[in-house]
Amino acid sequence: MAAKDSETKPTQTQVVVLGAGVIGLTVAHVLSRDARYKIKVVARDMPEDMDSQAFASPWAGANWSPMGVYNERIYKWEKTTFDRLWDMIPSGLAIASPSRVFYDAGKDLDGLWYKSLVRDFRTLKEDELPEGMQAGVGFQTVSVCPQAYLPWLKSELVARGVEFVRRRVVALGEAAALAGPNGVLVNATGLGARSLIGLEDTDVYPIRGQTIVIDNPNVREFMCTELSALPSLPPSQPKLLLTNPISPSPHLPFFSPADDGNATYIIPRPAPDGKWTTILGGKYQTADWDTSFSAADARGILARCAALCPAVADPTTRVLRHNVGLRPARRGGPRVEAEPLRLPWSSEWLTEEGRSVEGEGEGEGGTVLVVHAYGFGPAGYQQSWGAAEEVGSLVGSHVYPNEIR
Repeated sequence: MAAKDSETKPTQTQVVVLGAGVIGLTVAHVLSRDARYKIKVVARDMPEDMDSQAFASPWAGANWSPMGVYNERIYKWEKTTFDRLWDMIPSGLAIASPSRVFYDAGKDLDGLWYKSLVRDFRTLKEDELPEGMQAGVGFQTVSVCPQAYLPWLKSELVARGVEFVRRRVVALGEAAALAGPNGVLVNATGLGARSLIGLEDTDVYPIRGQTIVIDNPNVREFMCTELSALPSLPPSQPKLLLTNPISPSPHLPFFSPADDGNATYIIPRPAPDGKWTTILGGKYQTADWDTSFSAADARGILARCAALCPAVADPTTRVLRHNVGLRPARRGGPRVEAEPLRLPWSSEWLTEEGRSVEGEGEGEGGTVLVVHAYGFGPAGYQQSWGAAEEVGSLVGSHVYPNEIR
């Protein structure tokens, strides 16, 4: 009996998730399945900050759209995510919507890489093509609404005992110190990875987006056009979208915009009140940090979407909101990988006072496992669950290396 009384309960591994956008929250959700992790989400912007333009998640289209070319790793992320969101349809968090995606004549429609990922894939008949469209495919896709989905993720995490701390973190070492020696830091900072001291990833850049939220019960189909031209890039960034170490082919967005940054798409989504709304888009302006509303952009979006779907121009259409946000992209594609970081940390840019992390292992030596998960650009929602599962595997393989997986 004495021996049994002396047994101690295994200690939990401290995990700090830095960032509370869709990637950070989904990673925390995956990790929270394992009771051996004590999880804390630390962020300046929280899921309830739906009007904050300081992170991308509130402004996203939040559906599954065809993007890029086939890549084995990313396909796995997207298949995992699509299936997970599809399974959420009965809950009302996600909806299935019919889709039509349009291509130039001569496209190998039967060879499209996402044919086996979506539901009910088919080639469009001629009478299903809008005026001016030459070819296309149809399928069922899935979408969520950030205004309902992000709070749901947070509520799930709170119910599992995950702690949320609102805090502005300025350095990678500061965040690692919050995790403490032998802890884990998941870096899901999006655009913040560019300015996080000690990381300063200059491959991270914004893609400006502008969209319009409307209410029209006759606009209930996902529609998108493929444009072949690449966007204009500043002279200092001539290869911004042309490199990708995880694939010999560029991982370009499906709606690769013309030089004017236009991209045309229509995305139906569930609304928090149980009704559907629709996103009209959009803009895709690389290396553009402007978060202000543009009336010219809004007029162009309405005109292009009405040409694709005439019901958009109905007098009954109600414009509910104009969105402007910055997609957190990265040259070379998303970064999902692990590396160790030694504590205590130091920085030439901060004095000892600026580096203090009161009550969080300040000054203690040791190693923190840092797992990066950022740079998803326009695909954060549609890659979230798959990428989070990979992060979970990386964490588990380092923290519990002897377990069979």
